[in-house]
Amino acid sequence: MLASEIRELTDDDIRARVAELEEERFRLRFRGATEALENPLRLRFLRRDVARLKTILHERARGAGSAPAASEGGAGAAPAKRAATKQTAARKSAAKKSTAKQAAAKKSAAKKSAAKKPAAKKAAAKKSGTSTRAGTRAAKR
Repeated sequence: MLASEIRELTDDDIRARVAELEEERFRLRFRGATEALENPLRLRFLRRDVARLKTILHERARGAGSAPAASEGGAGAAPAKRAATKQTAARKSAAKKSTAKQAAAKKSAAKKSAAKKPAAKKAAAKKSGTSTRAGTRAAKR
């Protein structure tokens, strides 16, 4: 189904068509689990048609909700919204960077402590006169 054809339908018609296609997709998936389908690509087409229908419904819902706000705010509303979006994106990227730095610091600290542990074991073994190898420990006991 083409987007131009979908745009000619009313919202109720689109919702009904989505319900039909989802039910058909469910039946095909169920049948596909029990037997081989004649046209397995039909599942892909159904999934994409449902996505197209839902996208157009969502566009209409957003268009109806944002139209009065745009007319009230005038031309100054769009740049302010973009600036707020940029600030939010900047905060998110800064948070990601800081968590990445923290994770890298933890990882390097873990590596350092892991490197120190064998050396500490060897030093303790030298002091006590035992070896760090399991075979020599068993032989000494």
